[in-house]
Amino acid sequence: MRCVIFDLDGTLADTAGDLIAACNEALGAMGHPPQLVIGQDDGTALRGGRAMLRLAVDRLGVGQGEALVETGYPLLLAAYGEAIDHHTRLYPGAMEAVFRLKDNGVAVGICTNKPEGLAETLLTRLGIRGEFAALVGADTLPVRKPDPAPLFEAVARAGGARDRSILIGDTLTDRETARAAGRPCALVTFGPTGRAVADLQPEALIDHYDGLDAIIDRLIP
Repeated sequence: MRCVIFDLDGTLADTAGDLIAACNEALGAMGHPPQLVIGQDDGTALRGGRAMLRLAVDRLGVGQGEALVETGYPLLLAAYGEAIDHHTRLYPGAMEAVFRLKDNGVAVGICTNKPEGLAETLLTRLGIRGEFAALVGADTLPVRKPDPAPLFEAVARAGGARDRSILIGDTLTDRETARAAGRPCALVTFGPTGRAVADLQPEALIDHYDGLDAIIDRLIP
């Protein structure tokens, strides 16, 4: 069976707003003012909690920055889990594309560097968890993307064939994951970095999910 594996943050859903809010709440719990701005720091948000905290530390100009990052990270995760879907929105056409793939007999799953529990919670609150046959998160296996093992695990859990799979993502991490797995990668251009993802030389670019079907048919016919 052909298999399409999606990244989550920045690919299926714009999660930056809730991530930034959680980071600022974690900073507040440590006695620091908010440092990240929704709309301005979305690209950093989609690289994860520690990336946001490191940016905040740089802006604060405080010493022992990495210690603050490690102290703040569990606070950020807790805050994010409490308010995981206040700002998050699915990208236009994303689920319609998933429905079309499934109707055409294509297996679909998710491989994300978000902790699995948080990914489960978010997808459930968005009402779409049941549409994906597999979910592999950052802590599902001992390794995470760009190691290819999580991608292979997602394909296996979805019931797809490894040599007929493709990864849909939005970052260098996704590109490197697909390359390490020897599989094609398509990157979306509607995230914070826009069409700059073309510099990563994926096998395809997705400007809108309306065009996903043709890309799948071309790369895994």
